[in-house]
Amino acid sequence: MRYASRVLLAIPVFWLSACTVVGPDYVRPDSPLGPDWYSAEREGYESSAEQQILWWQALGDPVLDHLIETAHRQNNSLKIAGLRVLESRAQLGIAVGNQFPQTQAVVGDVSALQASENAANTAAGDLSFTQFSLGAGASWEIDFWGKFKRGIEAADAAFLASVAGYDQVMVLVTAQVCGSYLAIRTLEEQLRITNENIALQQRSYEIVDVQFRNGSTSELDVLQARTLLMSTKASLPELRTQLHQAKHALSALLGMPPGDIGNLLAGANSIPTVPTQLAIGLPADLLRRRPDVRQAEYGAMAQNARVGLARANLYPSFSLSGSVGLTAAGNTDTTRSGESGFGQLFSADSLTYSIGPSFVWPFLNYGRLKNNVRVQDARLQQSLIAYRETVLQAAREVEDAIVALDGAVQQQEMLAETVANAQRSVEVATLRFSEGFADYQRVLSAQQSLFTQQGRYVVNRSNIVGNFISLYLALGGGWELRHDAGLIDQETRDALTGRTDWGDLIDAAEADSETE
Repeated sequence: MRYASRVLLAIPVFWLSACTVVGPDYVRPDSPLGPDWYSAEREGYESSAEQQILWWQALGDPVLDHLIETAHRQNNSLKIAGLRVLESRAQLGIAVGNQFPQTQAVVGDVSALQASENAANTAAGDLSFTQFSLGAGASWEIDFWGKFKRGIEAADAAFLASVAGYDQVMVLVTAQVCGSYLAIRTLEEQLRITNENIALQQRSYEIVDVQFRNGSTSELDVLQARTLLMSTKASLPELRTQLHQAKHALSALLGMPPGDIGNLLAGANSIPTVPTQLAIGLPADLLRRRPDVRQAEYGAMAQNARVGLARANLYPSFSLSGSVGLTAAGNTDTTRSGESGFGQLFSADSLTYSIGPSFVWPFLNYGRLKNNVRVQDARLQQSLIAYRETVLQAAREVEDAIVALDGAVQQQEMLAETVANAQRSVEVATLRFSEGFADYQRVLSAQQSLFTQQGRYVVNRSNIVGNFISLYLALGGGWELRHDAGLIDQETRDALTGRTDWGDLIDAAEADSETE
């Protein structure tokens, strides 16, 4: 027993001192972007990232602020993303646990045995007896090649990637709420303009209809006026349908069933206004701020560790196994005399133990194992290229949003003047027709042009806000609110802890995510 104890202590000390880690160490990939990749035309943009956290507040719309706050609390996609973080944190706990003895068990059994009297070599033995055993065993595969360490690296990177994934969902949900709200306000504005034009065209139609009945104009003028009026009215059902659908989309984003959300939209009825000065941050901030860029890098980091894990399988694995227990048996005669096997189980003579090292080397499976290393390495290269592509697409999205926003802002002034001219044209054409200096076709043309230009003006106003949303979506702003709101809401936490013993893992996941 003393010798076995020495073996038990000496072997793992030697093995642990000889442990190494195989596989490539992670090296952060270089950015494919230059030091200053923003376009030169950036007038009106401040170089500050402070306002990017609550970027939607720059629109100055309290209703929108409340909707986003509600979505951050109730959105189901965001809740699922938070649960994925918990899942990844639990997976990390499993990977950490693999460093320690992988098998630890207490065992016991009772067996009643009856041997055949006609079998060979049973004449001198007990043919009928009961055997009792009780013991404990453990098996520990030493992390000689760093396989379990690489597993921890992969699980840790996957956990960080899940946190970045949560941040990405938060950014997307915020932008989607803004987009749905913008669609609602735009459609409301289009309905208002349509109704105004219907009223204008209705009055014009009534005037020309009276003139036709008095014989001062032709039936053609009446028919054309009626055609324009009905054409404008025909756009109302489509706009109302789109408005209801936009409200349904907003309801889903808020984690609510489709229905009347008029109470949430009360207090404002116009398209928000984009400020003239915007904070877009420094060029280098994009790689640190955008969650999808961070998620892509963590994915490459995890895959890098998996290459080392696969490579470790090429080498022999060393384990230390041991067990200690008590075993006793008694036949029918000893049981009758009062010395049953169970009674003898706890005597010193019933002690049994085993201890010793072992190794497994799957050298005949090298084709399979080597190809698995190649598979993991190919996936690593894919991850690195995917990271590079994510960075390039992020830069493109920022540039596209800046250009689109600038173009829409420049177009707005021209469209405003166009609408003013169209309104004046309607007034002049109507006056000249009533005085007999112009035919009614001029009035129809002016009214149709006014409706068209007003529609373009509203759409462009909406495009300005939409491009503003796209810009901050591209910049990845808003995920920092995770630090205040937390990953798991109280309702979800109560549901989890009511079913399962989560210990301190939820709090640990919250704390670990803060360091990401």
